[in-house]
Amino acid sequence: MQEQVRFVIAGGGTAGWLAAFVIQDSARRKGLDATVTVVESSRVPTVGVGEATTAAFRVLLKYFGIDEFEFLRETEASLKLGIRHEDWRRKGHIYYGPIDDPHPVVAAPPGSPSDYLNVYAVAAGKPVQDMHLFQPLLEKRKAPYALKSDSSLVPLGPFHYAFHFDQALVGRFFARKARDVETVDALISGAERDGESGLINALVLDDGRRLEGDFFIDATGFRKQLIVRELGAAWKSYAEELPVNRALPFWLDHEAGADIPNYTRAWAQSAGWMWQIPTQTRLGCGYVYSDAFLSPDEAHAEVERALGRGIEPRGDIRFSIGRLETPWIGNCLAVGLSSSFLEPLESTSIHGTIVQLLLFAGRFLKAPAAMTGTERDDYNRRVGRQVDDFRTFVNMHYMTEREDTPFWRDVRANRLHAETGERLAQWRREMPRREHFPDRLDGLPHIETQLYYPVLDGLGLLDRAVARKEMAQSPALRSFARKTYDALAREYRQASQKALSHGEFLRHVRKMD
Repeated sequence: MQEQVRFVIAGGGTAGWLAAFVIQDSARRKGLDATVTVVESSRVPTVGVGEATTAAFRVLLKYFGIDEFEFLRETEASLKLGIRHEDWRRKGHIYYGPIDDPHPVVAAPPGSPSDYLNVYAVAAGKPVQDMHLFQPLLEKRKAPYALKSDSSLVPLGPFHYAFHFDQALVGRFFARKARDVETVDALISGAERDGESGLINALVLDDGRRLEGDFFIDATGFRKQLIVRELGAAWKSYAEELPVNRALPFWLDHEAGADIPNYTRAWAQSAGWMWQIPTQTRLGCGYVYSDAFLSPDEAHAEVERALGRGIEPRGDIRFSIGRLETPWIGNCLAVGLSSSFLEPLESTSIHGTIVQLLLFAGRFLKAPAAMTGTERDDYNRRVGRQVDDFRTFVNMHYMTEREDTPFWRDVRANRLHAETGERLAQWRREMPRREHFPDRLDGLPHIETQLYYPVLDGLGLLDRAVARKEMAQSPALRSFARKTYDALAREYRQASQKALSHGEFLRHVRKMD
């Protein structure tokens, strides 16, 4: 008879409750007799200044059969169709990064290379964003839905969007959805480990209780209470290539009379950049910057100058950017901020958590006694490469024309990571292709050309001559791509005329309860 396996999750929040949800569901699907316990203290406050996701979050909701409109109502979330980058390439320059991908909806001629529409757009000197449905919606702050005559919602396309939300509300939402998960309201004071194997046997709680388990998930955030404090996992720093190390978070009210943005605003400043993440009720904001160039007081003053108003900071957070060398050690797996942290420029945190949990659950989840060191090494390699890819993508955003402050001059001179330089050198010889991104994550969503092209195009890092040379190799494909690009741009502009405003859409969803 199969023994029951006890999974213990240290820490709640978005990462902890996502872990509970994924582990419990996957164990059931695999026929594994398992219990899941979450240890979360009501005495630990959350910063809660807004979080943005990628489309992987909506894929997760659909996979687990969660009504996304219920999710929007209960978490006060809003839609995210992309990112609005301001003042990155140079001051006064704006570009969008829509997160939909038109390639899968087009029946390409047999044998067509990947990303041929992107290559055509660059060759023709046209914005790659204009063939995306989400581009006109981003510009007009609209939702990818229209209303039918019976007042029901109809999607304007098949593309997955993402969400903005308050992570504390999302953690509680998943806590309610995770049935049969035991919760323990306590602080963790330590862990008991086996003297020979080093495996964790139990958590020691602040009231003296012991909580035994067979497998432990560390979702304790920056504390890394199990994976680092107990197991000593090594940290790989990205401080040399990602220059910001401090955050000044704050809230703002929505602008009176204006529609709710459907994008994350990433607004470059003198020593970093400012984010604005809209929920239904307010804007979660912050300035991520380098304290080598600004003091916290100077950062505060710069934000108020940029906004033309006062703010009330919700703390001053100093952080280390990087990842664990080994997020899985023995019978402990680190997820969320316990595993890695990058600045929130491309919403990699929750995306990484989701993909890592699905990768672990799909490929490695079984009775802990049957898990092998080879499997742990395999997981650690895959996840390490995933986060390194995130690092390179974020680093690419700093390859700008700006030289107007010491920070930006330092970025240009000293912060180019070797892999970023290699990719840029390759893409000066040939255009980016999907084949340049090997699949190490079992087909789960990852940073690939879909997200790279708008950024590279927006920053002026693509060579039109290279694109034209590639398009010239097949006049038939170039003709097809031209007609397809023009048709998509025209169709999506027309579709945007029918779309509900983002605020109208959210009001309609709230009335559906």
